[in-house]
Amino acid sequence: MSDNVSIWFVYIIRTAKQSLYTGITTDVARRLRQHQNNKGAKHLKGHKDLSVVYQIKVGDRSTALKLEYKIKQLSKKKKEALIMQSPTLPILLELLN
Repeated sequence: MSDNVSIWFVYIIRTAKQSLYTGITTDVARRLRQHQNNKGAKHLKGHKDLSVVYQIKVGDRSTALKLEYKIKQLSKKKKEALIMQSPTLPILLELLN
């Protein structure tokens, strides 16, 4: 499937040690399984009890990459606030601009 028809998501995973990881995918459940099986990001290798604490459908890959970058620039405190607020896409884009 090409990027122009795929629906992309931005997601945040929490580890058992309470660290947060932000990523993008077209299938959040599949990506979580990959992370749990140490087939994903190096940051999560060896971590147990991973859980998706935030996910949002963003549409195209370009938007997902831009949003992922902006979220990764946030402090942990601001990421926690984002998770608690669980904003819709228009509000999230406004918050991060």
